[in-house]
Amino acid sequence: MRLRSLSFIVLASASLAFGAGLAPGAGFAQTPPPAAPAAPAALSDSLPIPDAPAPKTSKAWLVMDYATGQILAGENVDALVEPASITKVMTSYVIAAEIAAGKIHRNDPVRMTEHAWREGGAGTDGSYSGFEVNQTAPLEQMEIGMVVQSGNDAAIALAEHVAGSEAAFAQLMNAYAKKIGMTRSHFVNPHGLHAEGHVTTAHDLALLGRALIRDFPDAYAYNRIKEFTVGPITQPNRNLLLWRDPSVDGIKTGHTSAAGYCLMTSAKRGDQRLITVVMGDVSENQRAVDSQALLNWGFRFYETHRLYEANRVLASPKVWKGAADLVRVGVASPLLVTAQRGKYSRMKASMELPRSLTAPIAKGQRIGTVKVTLDGKVVAQAPLVALDAVEEGGFFKRLWHDLLMWWES
Repeated sequence: MRLRSLSFIVLASASLAFGAGLAPGAGFAQTPPPAAPAAPAALSDSLPIPDAPAPKTSKAWLVMDYATGQILAGENVDALVEPASITKVMTSYVIAAEIAAGKIHRNDPVRMTEHAWREGGAGTDGSYSGFEVNQTAPLEQMEIGMVVQSGNDAAIALAEHVAGSEAAFAQLMNAYAKKIGMTRSHFVNPHGLHAEGHVTTAHDLALLGRALIRDFPDAYAYNRIKEFTVGPITQPNRNLLLWRDPSVDGIKTGHTSAAGYCLMTSAKRGDQRLITVVMGDVSENQRAVDSQALLNWGFRFYETHRLYEANRVLASPKVWKGAADLVRVGVASPLLVTAQRGKYSRMKASMELPRSLTAPIAKGQRIGTVKVTLDGKVVAQAPLVALDAVEEGGFFKRLWHDLLMWWES
C-alpha cells in the first residue's frame, strides 16, 4: 500500500484536487509534486484497464482488495454456492475467536472421537488428517491437520471439543458469520461435505478470508504451511499456488462433486494484499491457474492509497456558544482507497460540513462527511467526527453568540 499525505483547503462542500498544499501547522505533511513520468508510462496510465481474466469454467469468482474490501472484478459474486472445504476457514475463525475469548486454549488435548473418525477419517471419501481414534492431540496440532491436510476428521473433533457437537458448533459458525457480515451464508457442519442448506457466496467467502487475516493473523499463518505429518503419514497442502507464487500465503482449497474445485487465495506483494475466490472450477490445476491470473491482473492494474490517518485534523470549523471557538474534525479510522494505477493525481476530495455548529459537541460526534471522487465517481467516503469535546460556554458568551448568530442570519 502506498502512503502519501493528501491535503485540501478547509471549506464546507469544497471540492479540489489532491496535492494542494496547506499552510504549516494544518496537520499534514506537504507532499512535493512528483517528477514528470516518462512518456511511455504516461501513455500507459491513460489507457483503460483491460477486463479481468474471467475464469471460463467456474460458477462464481472475484478479486478483492484486502485493505479496502473493494471488489475489483467478479461474476456471480452473490450467487449461492457450496463452499466445500473452504468451510474450514470459518471453523478456523471460530476456534481463533474462542481462544481469544479465553474459552479454549491452543494446548488443549482434543480427542479424535469415534464419531469424528467414522464420519471424516480414512474410511471416508473425503480428506482426512490421520490422528488416531480415541487418542488426543494438542488443539493447535489438530487445527494444523485440518488446515493443511484439510482433515474432515480433525474438523469434527475440533467442533466437538469447542461446542460439544457439530450442530452446536454450526450455530457458533453462523453467529460469527453474521458478525463478519456474511449475509447470505449458512453453515451446517465444520468441514464442508455436502449437506442440505450448507451454502455461501464468493463475496461472503472473501469477507471471511479478509476477517481471518485481519483479526487472527496467527491462525491465518497455518495456511502457508506446505505439508504436515501425522504419525507415518505426510500430506501436502492442496493449494498449488504455495509452490508457484512466493507472494501467496493462503488461503484454502475445497472440492466435492457438487461444489466442484474451489480455491480462495491471498497474496501480498509489497504493501498490497489481494484476495481471490474461484468457485466450481473443473480441476485442481485449473482453479490454481485461474486464481493466479486474477492475482496478476489485480496487482498489475490497481493500487491502494492511505489518504488520511485516523485522528488527524482535517478541518477546524467554528462553534457557537462553546467553551472553545473551534472544533477539530477528522476521520476515526484510516481512509483508504483502491484505484487504477497512475490515477492518484486525478482524485478529488470534498468535505460536507454544516454551515454552523452549536455547542455542546461530544468527542466522536459525527460532524460531516469527506468524499473522494475519481472521474466524477465516488471511490471512498467516511464520516468526519469531532476529535475533541466542546462544552457549552458561560452564560454571557452564549448570550453574546445568540446576538451574533441573529445578526449574521
